[in-house]
Amino acid sequence: MRKILSEFTLGDMVFRYELDSNTDNVGLIMLPLSLKDAAVQEKRYRVDSLIQVKKLGDDYPDGFSQGVTMRNGSSTRALKFVSQDCIEEQNRTSIITILRNNLNHELEHRITWNHGDQAVLIATKYRNTGTEAVMLEMLSSFSLGGLTPFIRGDAVNTMLVHQLRSKWSSEGRLQTSTVEELMLEPSWSHGGAYSHRFGQVGSMPVRGYFPFVAVEDTISNVSWGAQLAYAGSWQMEVYRKDDALCISGGLADREFGHWMKKVEAGEEFATPEAIVSVTMGGIDQISQRLTSVHTRWLKDKPEIEDELPIIFNEYCTSWGQPSYENIRKTCEKLKGTGIKYFVIDCGWYSEEGKPWYLSMGDWNVSQKLFPGGLEKAVSVIKDCGMIPGIWFELENCGSMSNAYHMVDHLLKRDGFVITSGSRRFWDMRDPFVIDYLTEKVIDFIKEYGFGYLKIDYNETIGIGCDGAESLGEGLRQHILASQDFIKKIQTEIPHLVIENCASGGHRLEPSMFAISSMSSFSDAHECIEIPIIAANLHRAMLPRQNQIWAVLRKTDTSQRLYYSIVNTFLGRMCLSGDVLHLDDEQWEIVKSGMEFYTKISPVIKDGFSYRFGPEIQSYRHPEGWQVMFRVSADKTKALAVVHTFDYDQQTPISIPIPENLSLRVDSTYSQENTDPTIENGQIVFPLHGKFQAMATLFNVVP
Repeated sequence: MRKILSEFTLGDMVFRYELDSNTDNVGLIMLPLSLKDAAVQEKRYRVDSLIQVKKLGDDYPDGFSQGVTMRNGSSTRALKFVSQDCIEEQNRTSIITILRNNLNHELEHRITWNHGDQAVLIATKYRNTGTEAVMLEMLSSFSLGGLTPFIRGDAVNTMLVHQLRSKWSSEGRLQTSTVEELMLEPSWSHGGAYSHRFGQVGSMPVRGYFPFVAVEDTISNVSWGAQLAYAGSWQMEVYRKDDALCISGGLADREFGHWMKKVEAGEEFATPEAIVSVTMGGIDQISQRLTSVHTRWLKDKPEIEDELPIIFNEYCTSWGQPSYENIRKTCEKLKGTGIKYFVIDCGWYSEEGKPWYLSMGDWNVSQKLFPGGLEKAVSVIKDCGMIPGIWFELENCGSMSNAYHMVDHLLKRDGFVITSGSRRFWDMRDPFVIDYLTEKVIDFIKEYGFGYLKIDYNETIGIGCDGAESLGEGLRQHILASQDFIKKIQTEIPHLVIENCASGGHRLEPSMFAISSMSSFSDAHECIEIPIIAANLHRAMLPRQNQIWAVLRKTDTSQRLYYSIVNTFLGRMCLSGDVLHLDDEQWEIVKSGMEFYTKISPVIKDGFSYRFGPEIQSYRHPEGWQVMFRVSADKTKALAVVHTFDYDQQTPISIPIPENLSLRVDSTYSQENTDPTIENGQIVFPLHGKFQAMATLFNVVP
């Protein structure tokens, strides 16, 4: 028997707590405020606990679920409601729900809403109030039930599950499946338990999937979504046993991520936070409500980032062989162009006979590349009006470095040093390592006066490491220690702009966004699929934090240059490549692109994005076209970024004007320099060939 325990309205979201009157367990349903009274009462389902927990020794759930899910084991089923408080603070509301089971273990479920946000933060905490240690095998950060509350029965052919897939240089692909395709229909007797459990194992949190899930009710036009803020092994679950679908997520559990955590008597353990929301609309609406919360983490970042400055990174110029002479010539070429950051990428530390990609870890300036020391190169960058930046892969050691052999301070698994290809990993929990990196990284940055730090990360630790009660817990502790060191860098050098990079996009998740100013979007530096990937990421991160590369080549045609530059209008502009060898015509295209980027940066900084165009099947051989249309937050400007791929030129490219806005063209950046036309509520773009691009800034007419 279900009854409503309590209900809270936070912005345009309603949080309804349901109580099972037979068991005293509590579940959570989220509703858009506009549909608060539309939930049906006849739906046949059990209250699904708002906290999922399993400890060592628990009975497993039934329904043939061992190895499929650890949800709804005996500890979860025994949870009973104790109390609930709503705490109002300045600009913040917290709802704290306490549950206990008959073993005197207490669990806290906390929802935090910062006033004005379009999503909430949810986390859980386990307190061992007993007299003996407990070994946790699973603890969810969030769990929602009752989906969809607006359709009677099992809502056949109604619900979609959205996931963001990922692999190296192909990040953020939207995968949408019906509940039926995922075989999540309830059985005829409601006797089986079914779970679509997915996630990632290791220290590259965006490998296979982004830590994101959304469920859409296509009949009611309502979507629920969650994004996990954690940089290690994680999981999401879409679960079904009866008429209601449930979603949950958090740390990867024992079955999925080799994780167990001992909580001693009197101790407590808290999960990573999840960002959770509900809204009227589809995947674009729910995903950008989640990412809008990320703006709160940017308030303590260097003020210069408010301008969204342009970056130049010399990696695709020198390919790991930066030198004083090359930097001097490049800086003189870039002087006065408006580029603010000049980043010296990998290789500045290379020793004779040791390739840059095998020698990370010792961090001694190369005397061959910088015979006069690094000071001269830094001075040139500053003299040309730019902020110097430097690259570190600080958590790893290459096989030809001395650090690679400091085995007492490297991560181990089963007593053996973890070696992945040519890399090993510092144990970031080790005080020696922190002291070593403080000298090699923090003191180095201070000594030379760098204002920008690119932190790269090019391997994964895998299932975990020694040093804790389980491999997964060892990994969790190591990940948090790594992030603590990055926070230490920012604390000691407050003006430092930090770029988060992990083979491009392998760390694109909220806890890393929170401790960096921007992130590298991908390693697809010169690929034709760049605009596809960059557009994908509007669903996972703020465009203002999404650094997109345009690699300029002396062999580039005008068409190719426009294509590359327009790519960067989907986020933060980063240039690289043959700038010293571009002719006057090519250089004029680049400079006018930088000017246009500066003009549109307020729309990139704060707005809402819509994607138009056919689904792209092959990223390596894309067909069709794509339009990303972004409306500024104040509804005064709009930006259309248009790309064709292998495209049938007979079909004109047109899109409906979002939000019924009245638009007037302000300016256009394209090879043809021809504005789009507005006809009968549609924008028609004058592109007539393959692999072309244009961007148009519109004024919104009141």
